[in-house]
Amino acid sequence: MGATHLPSTEFDGTEADDQLEAQAEAVLGDPAVPMVQLLGPDGTLGTDPVFSEYAARLDAGKLRGFYADMAKIRRFDVEATALQRQGQLALWVPLTGQEAAQIGSGRASQPQDYIFPTYREHGVALTRNVDLAELLRQFRGVSNGGWNPKETNFHLYTLVLAAQTPHAVGYAMGIQRDQKLAAKAATGDKASGSADPKAAVMVYFGDGASSEGDVHESMVFAASYNAPVVFFCQNNHWAISVPTTVQTRIPLSNRAKGYGFPGIRVDGNDVIAVHAVTEWALERAREGKSPVLIEAFTYRVGAHTTADDPTKYRGSDEESQWRAKDPLERLEKYLRAEGLADDAFFEQVKADGDELAAYVRSTIHDLGTPDIRTAFANTYAEAHPLVAEELAWFEEYSAGFADEAEADEAGAAESDASKAHTDGAVRR
Repeated sequence: MGATHLPSTEFDGTEADDQLEAQAEAVLGDPAVPMVQLLGPDGTLGTDPVFSEYAARLDAGKLRGFYADMAKIRRFDVEATALQRQGQLALWVPLTGQEAAQIGSGRASQPQDYIFPTYREHGVALTRNVDLAELLRQFRGVSNGGWNPKETNFHLYTLVLAAQTPHAVGYAMGIQRDQKLAAKAATGDKASGSADPKAAVMVYFGDGASSEGDVHESMVFAASYNAPVVFFCQNNHWAISVPTTVQTRIPLSNRAKGYGFPGIRVDGNDVIAVHAVTEWALERAREGKSPVLIEAFTYRVGAHTTADDPTKYRGSDEESQWRAKDPLERLEKYLRAEGLADDAFFEQVKADGDELAAYVRSTIHDLGTPDIRTAFANTYAEAHPLVAEELAWFEEYSAGFADEAEADEAGAAESDASKAHTDGAVRR
């Protein structure tokens, strides 16, 4: 079928079909340009026409804080992996290699922003003041979550691929409507207007999840309603054993162009660039200008989970190439070269990491097994006859084991008494 035979559309003869595309390109230019990088693997700080301004806002204290956060979460990751190997956790999802993507983006958010993670955003959890020992409750199987999202604006982990993306857009649309109502109230009665700062939502997902329909549908809704949301894709190159080259033929950030909002690829191992790009994107979302897609180009150095063996599907040479781009090493080089940190600082960071690991280990060992009856109590907000019937069956079923245990104990006691009587008779 030739082009002349294609069906017409409602946009034929108008400029509407090009308008959103032109607006998206006007923000950052052609989305096919190379990724944003400010701090190279050699520790040299470069420049960018848009994002150097944001990087300039970072003082020495914040840069040292970035390094401390990345080192702390890497030490936590090592400890959690060890805990799983020792049988203390049912499963663990490592993040090593992705520290800059998570710490940089997490530190760019503000307290009023709401974060929707997947199951690997331990670094983002750190930036949102989640107790990391509490985070392990879910992986130990003693909790459905582990922390209260209302206290941190950091949602519970989502284990189903991409399921959190429509939730995030819906939440962003709710924020959008709340702010409109607050603005309307402020216009009519200044005393009743909300003084709360503007907020945005940031949702994380991986390159594998980008192939899920949930992500596409979420971006359609976000674009249609101009929701204040930032889509943060951590492209760590492997969706378990499937490489990114199978997921997409173009940079994932280019997909944003199809929805009519900006897409940016950033060096996910450059914490300064990640922070700058995310700060820019969240500002844009809060101001109601448009959603933004960020593709953090990074690498999962370890396994997908502790149940995975990456040697089955990728070579050690690939891992070695990415280890040379380590996010901690490049920032350490920069801090030392600029005289912003000395040996004492790095020694203290290591000590703090070991202290965190010891705290996490001791807390995990002290966690008790929850009463299974809480599962029945938490099924519905109010009492339900079906759940009550199932609980009654469970109690009866459990009582049977108690009766058996009592019978076993009585039998053992009778056997001991009989044996004692026999022994006494023999001695006589």
